[in-house]
Amino acid sequence: LQSPWHEARLLALVVLVHRYQRAPAREQQAIYRLYLRRTDRINNWDLVDVSAPGIVGRHLLTRPRGVLRRLARSRSLWERRIAVLATAAFIREGQFEDTLALARMLLDDEHDLMHKAVGWMLREVGKRHQPSLTRFLDTHASVMPRTTLRYAIERLPHSLRRHYLSR
Repeated sequence: LQSPWHEARLLALVVLVHRYQRAPAREQQAIYRLYLRRTDRINNWDLVDVSAPGIVGRHLLTRPRGVLRRLARSRSLWERRIAVLATAAFIREGQFEDTLALARMLLDDEHDLMHKAVGWMLREVGKRHQPSLTRFLDTHASVMPRTTLRYAIERLPHSLRRHYLSR
């Protein structure tokens, strides 16, 4: 993670995710803490996307998730993206509340990379439980960034996509 080379940091994160999956609890805790201490080195969308669900998300599956709110309020684009991408691990387990709460928090984010990340996670919620997505959209579609909305509705039936785009 110390490397000035993006590819070396990417490899380090892939190794950490792989190691986290097979590590005993004490080592998982150490990897999680290292990850959160070094978010300054996780400074590109692909670095976040390849690592946040497998380290932060998996670690928080059975633990308090307040750290996600702190990350979502960060000035760092990458920490905000870590927060929302970590919820991919929860979505895979049928847990949507944190994703939806963070999506609400991040609706006003100014960065396009956050619009895409939030929309992507909303789409993943919709793939597993469409009513959760449509309830969220019924409330927020009219104020969502267009990119977020387009990503979120990508897998919905055509008539629903048209409905939400017209709001």
